[in-house]
Amino acid sequence: MTDLNDPKDPLDHLPVTIEEEMRSSYLAYAMSVIVSRALPDVRDGLKPVHRRILYAMRESGFTADKPYRKSARAVGDVMGKYHPHGDSSIYDAMVRMAQPWSMRVPLIDGQGNFGSVDGDSPAAMRYTEARLAKSASFLLDDIDRGTVDFQPNYDESEDEPRVLPAAFPNLLVNGASGIAVGMATNIPTHNPGEIIDATLAMIADPEITLDELMKIVPGPDFPTGGIIMGRRGIRLAFETGRGSIPVRARAEIEDIRKDRKAIVVTEIPYQVNKATLQEKIADLVRAKEIEGISDIRDESDRSGMRIVIELKRDATPDVVLNQLYRFTQLQTSFAVNCLALDDGRPRTMGLRDVLEAFIRFREEVILRRARFDLNKARDRGHLLVGLVLAVANIDEVIALIRAAPDAAAAREALMTRQWNAADVVPLLALIHDEGNVVEDGKVRLTEAQARGILELRLQRLTGLEREKIQAELDEVAAKINDLLEIIGSHVRRMEVMREELTAVRAALTSPRMTEISDALGDQSDESLVEPGQMVVTITRDGFIKRTPLDIFRAQNRGGRGRTAAGRRGDDVVVRSFNAHTHQWVLFFSSGGKAYREKVWRLPEASPTAKGRALVNLLPELGADSITAVLPLPQDETLWEPLHLVFATASGNVRRNRLSDFRNIRASGLIAMKLDEGDRLIGVATCREGQDVFLATRKARCVRFQITDDTLRVFAGRDSSGVRGIRLQPGDEVNSLCVLNHVDATVEERAAYLKAANAKRRALQQDEETEEPEEELAEDSEAVATVGDLAPERFEEMERQEEILLTVTDAGFGRRSSAYDYRVSGRGGLGIANMTLANPRRGKEVVATLPVLEGEDIMMVTDVGRLVRTPVGQIRVMARQASGVTLCRVGDEERVAAVFPVMESEGEEGDDDVAAPDDPTPADSAGE
Repeated sequence: MTDLNDPKDPLDHLPVTIEEEMRSSYLAYAMSVIVSRALPDVRDGLKPVHRRILYAMRESGFTADKPYRKSARAVGDVMGKYHPHGDSSIYDAMVRMAQPWSMRVPLIDGQGNFGSVDGDSPAAMRYTEARLAKSASFLLDDIDRGTVDFQPNYDESEDEPRVLPAAFPNLLVNGASGIAVGMATNIPTHNPGEIIDATLAMIADPEITLDELMKIVPGPDFPTGGIIMGRRGIRLAFETGRGSIPVRARAEIEDIRKDRKAIVVTEIPYQVNKATLQEKIADLVRAKEIEGISDIRDESDRSGMRIVIELKRDATPDVVLNQLYRFTQLQTSFAVNCLALDDGRPRTMGLRDVLEAFIRFREEVILRRARFDLNKARDRGHLLVGLVLAVANIDEVIALIRAAPDAAAAREALMTRQWNAADVVPLLALIHDEGNVVEDGKVRLTEAQARGILELRLQRLTGLEREKIQAELDEVAAKINDLLEIIGSHVRRMEVMREELTAVRAALTSPRMTEISDALGDQSDESLVEPGQMVVTITRDGFIKRTPLDIFRAQNRGGRGRTAAGRRGDDVVVRSFNAHTHQWVLFFSSGGKAYREKVWRLPEASPTAKGRALVNLLPELGADSITAVLPLPQDETLWEPLHLVFATASGNVRRNRLSDFRNIRASGLIAMKLDEGDRLIGVATCREGQDVFLATRKARCVRFQITDDTLRVFAGRDSSGVRGIRLQPGDEVNSLCVLNHVDATVEERAAYLKAANAKRRALQQDEETEEPEEELAEDSEAVATVGDLAPERFEEMERQEEILLTVTDAGFGRRSSAYDYRVSGRGGLGIANMTLANPRRGKEVVATLPVLEGEDIMMVTDVGRLVRTPVGQIRVMARQASGVTLCRVGDEERVAAVFPVMESEGEEGDDDVAAPDDPTPADSAGE
């Protein structure tokens, strides 16, 4: 017993703190987990448990050419001899190596229930049967030929290999996953034919680049198929060993019935549980996070996977599919972390690193095998030399043996006798044998040769058998020379490796299962959005929202409308427009900065909701307010020939290329330099030769043509522009629009207006009296010739005619022909836009905008009411007319904004009553 009080006790001289003990113990544990459990070896791509399973099954004879054996036998052998852990961990590892949806090249051939892609557990090991797959032989071949090192097992009763002499890069072919202490690995599977081809290419050219390798191995190849989206993640993973690879299920949209479509999924991403996937989809449908799905069922069978997701009649299949990609595991990202043991140390490796490590290891295997085979061949050649010597001196050999009292004496007599070396010296040189010592032309037999002679059967003394001995000796000599060449030449070893890899490729090659799509790339959130028309509303205090257009129904002129945006204190709606969900929208602030957003990114809300503050949507907006918005064409190819024309409240204008605003950062872009106290009121797209139309609150307007002389293109964005209209005191510009320029003289415009107004009055009267169409045509042709304007010219001007709508704050308005607004010079006082003599009809002009026959307009009041009215119900009048009632407003209510609706929608509901035309004397007088 150790005496703790003995000063000479060595324990007193080795004090250890608890921190040091825990540190050393933890490091030992961590290294044990890293090296002996969790991480694969780069050489054979196997963890210890997988390596032990394959080796134990080979040693037990459970090979591909033998019958199946109970899995419990294999598990018991592994656990009892090599792997002192629970049987469940061993069985789970063996099951995975037998699952074709887990391994690109299964290494175990299983019979029975080995689980399913739905996550079903395999049957107990006492029920299932297994044996090695044919592919496993390429990992185990030559293991008994000195190719790898062995080590004692856990109780030193058996020897087990440290690594298997793998004949192909199994780490890349079958991948690996594992969690160690402080590190983890996750390596995807690859196509065996592509990986072997890449190995052959690296053997042929050790300096091959990664780009050249990626032409051979474009990316991972998962056993469950799927589609890899883009190559950026693949490139990063192959280069650094780390990367994220997005994988998407393979799905098609099919017609299942006359009016029903379904999304059919035939391949899912790697390591996705099919049953869990379907449960997740069902949960999202129940939670109404994904709408448009009516049913989901699994029609998978032996022929393949088939998940049918039936859609509702009104669902958009592409949108539903993109939502499934976004919110479920129909699209996942495989996080590549290619961490493996290289020379016993964890190392993160790219594609080239793994292939280089495998080639080095395989060359070592070939070298060690050649040395092993050389020793065997030399031993056999050495024995054959003795037999040749005995046959050449058969009489003397027989006499020595007959004279010997026993076998030991006979062996000793053969070994001590000196034989003539003339017959064997050439043979010794042929097989490079140094076992026999030749002195003075004599040679002595070795013990092995003497034993071989004593065991020689008499039939080998015939002439034919003597020839066979010589032929075998020649064959051994050729083999020895070949092995010596392999041992001494790196080039020769590479040739052997190339031949063996070619044979493995012929046995393992299979078509690629996973598609790599450059077209998909990274998925945009835009693909998740249902396409459609939206009404975008902006308030004076900076709240914005979008509402589906079909919520609002068309009303007759004079209707009361429906409640839209509610008020927040004295907040009022100041700007509204309609646009497609996938359109870009430019926002221009009062400070002259530009911002850009897609319509679908704007917050969606009901007509009565407040919306969301623009300062939250555009964080860099600051104290500025949005004073102009511009929806851009959805097709970006149409942007190139377009320009932007800016207008400020003080009457300044400027023209820039639209391409100057193609790239706008999140913090915004300076769009226009503004004078002190000025603000931006409008921005519109335009082309060379069109006309700019500016209108003011005090009913003044100006129209001038866009040319380099009148309004040049500004190269920069820091200019305040030039004067567009000269304003009277207290007036400001509130409308900007771009009109098509028509070359017409003053006389032609006057004649056209007179004829067109007469035609409109005649048509209106004819509609009221319901005259036949033939008579209407005759009346129209008659009025078209008024004012000596030829019918052809009248029709031409009629086709090019644009109609402008002017609305006052009291809800009055009228349409006028653009021919009524003459083209003048830029910077003048302009002409009258409307007569504002009667305050009841309005004190100010709210907006002047071009409209089309057949479309609707939306009027927004400062209390949040929206009124939608067909343009066709608004009369066309002279430019200075005060108009008719478009909508009724309260005493304290005013129209705040007017904008066109690009398409008519059907009637919706009956909660709003359409009012008839207002035949008041004021309307008649105004006309």
